[in-house]
Amino acid sequence: MKTSSVLHYDVIVIGAGHAGTEAAAASARLGARTALLTTNIDTVGQMSCNPAIGGVAKGQIVREVDALGGLMGKAIDATGIQFRLLNCRKGPAMHSPRAQADKKAYQNEIKWLVESQPNLDLLQETVEGLWTEQTSEGTRIRGVHVRGGVTYQAPTVVLTTGTFLKAIMHTGEEQVAGGRAGEGTTSGISGALRDLGLELERFKTGTPPRLNGRTIDWSQTERQPGDDQPQPFSFLTDQLPTPQMDCFVTYTNEKVHDLIRANLHRAPMYSGQIDSQGPRYCPSIEDKVVRFADKDKHQLFLEPEGRRTHEIYVNGISTSLPRDVQDQIMKQIPGLENAQIMRYGYAVEYDFSPPTQLWPHLESKKVAGLFLAGQINGTTGYEEAAGQGLVAGANAALQVAGKPLFLPQRDEAYIGVLIDDLVTSGTDEPYRMFTSRAEYRLLLRQDNADRRLTPMAHSIGLTDQPRMDRLNQKLSDIARGMELLQAGRIEKAPADRYLKRPEVTWEQIVSHVPELATIPAEAAQQVEYDVKYAGYIVRQQEDVAKQHRLAERKIPPAFDFESIKPLRNEAKQKLAKVQPVTLAQARRISGITPADIALLMAHLENRKPKSKPVGDV
Repeated sequence: MKTSSVLHYDVIVIGAGHAGTEAAAASARLGARTALLTTNIDTVGQMSCNPAIGGVAKGQIVREVDALGGLMGKAIDATGIQFRLLNCRKGPAMHSPRAQADKKAYQNEIKWLVESQPNLDLLQETVEGLWTEQTSEGTRIRGVHVRGGVTYQAPTVVLTTGTFLKAIMHTGEEQVAGGRAGEGTTSGISGALRDLGLELERFKTGTPPRLNGRTIDWSQTERQPGDDQPQPFSFLTDQLPTPQMDCFVTYTNEKVHDLIRANLHRAPMYSGQIDSQGPRYCPSIEDKVVRFADKDKHQLFLEPEGRRTHEIYVNGISTSLPRDVQDQIMKQIPGLENAQIMRYGYAVEYDFSPPTQLWPHLESKKVAGLFLAGQINGTTGYEEAAGQGLVAGANAALQVAGKPLFLPQRDEAYIGVLIDDLVTSGTDEPYRMFTSRAEYRLLLRQDNADRRLTPMAHSIGLTDQPRMDRLNQKLSDIARGMELLQAGRIEKAPADRYLKRPEVTWEQIVSHVPELATIPAEAAQQVEYDVKYAGYIVRQQEDVAKQHRLAERKIPPAFDFESIKPLRNEAKQKLAKVQPVTLAQARRISGITPADIALLMAHLENRKPKSKPVGDV
């Protein structure tokens, strides 16, 4: 019961979506007294769009979030209804786990994990403004004002508002204020951010119709089952729930495409009603028909939204066309001729804050103590939001405690790639992760996320001792497996050298070195990959070492790039905007040339104090 108009916390997190829940949980795990504020407690962890977790490169992020002690992996393992490992025919760097979720069960699981987290209070509040103060060093956050005249005070605030900032939903000519069907929008925070000097821009995203599964003719679709031996997301999960549910595939056709072309003048993106940029890699069906005019069909995935619902998510047909056109489209698709639309597709237009306004630890450059994470930073996807949320929440808590910040690097995690891309280069379209964005992807496999990140997380308090004990046992099994492999002989050659051959499998090695059968499967996989890809891994590690040498060259805060007279004006402007903290980050800014870096490096060298001769006083 509230006894005062001011409530005190260490960290306040605004928004309880995929970024907010991970931020609040990470902050609380680090011992900070944390408040998670949301306008509706019943929508904590809600899957606003597709009922799935993971996918190409996204699955790697989920594994990393789990290795760092996060919630997402545990929640999908407990509530998944179909598990698949994508890109299995490619090398291990490309393997990406994906799972269909029981949508409501997943949401409830996240809510339960949040409610069960010590040091964390989940509270239903509508934030109406940010409380800041002017100090000798600039603007600093003090807390937030909520509806009802109550103020929450904290030295750090994490903003994870998703698509709710001044959001408008579009279905044809119809426009409704809101960031998700059935829910409102948040306008006060947008105004507060602008008043504080932050730039805001507009993005657009969309969602497809949902169908009544009982009205679908499944005989006209293709069955898509899950894996026979499904793999979990969390490194703590030993066994997944069964049975799995099937997904199905159908296709659009020329009749559908003609219908869409005939109604483009009623589509908000083409009528001029929306002029914001949408996600290139998850385009609406209108965009697909226009951009890929040579295609006579597009694949659609019919994905169940849960075990206890007949609702089907039609992945691949995101649209903001009017309701009557959506009805006509369905009647032309095999298997969907008589399908009933339970929820119509729509587009959402919303404010976001260009992420180059953030430091690499996701704190605002304009307002000390204010952290931003998730779609407010211009990203798309539950997984990208979760990764940012965990880092922002951890750093908010670490800053309060006066401890070193948590900064995963590009060679350490996909999360590091994601954040570095955002704060260094920004984004002119909703950002999503791909394996191609990670130059060290052979090091950043989904299978070794715990080896890469759990020791780091444990050292700062993000993970507990039982998880670390489990990893240590796995590392011991890997070491024992490597010893047995190196001691074994096949055709007079060391077994590890024999395993390097592309056509040789682990099972073949075990048939010659039976002691290896005692190595647990998870550890055996790591031994196999370490041996098969040793040469490539060494080369990537050499590249990493070069980057680390650049990263060690720090650029002082508030550095005056204008003082470097020979530097091009374009380079000065870009460097001043991003304010890179190291030469390595400066090198990654779009448009910065090697010559610019050489000038910057020389200038920094000249600024160093000259060492005194021995004996000089």
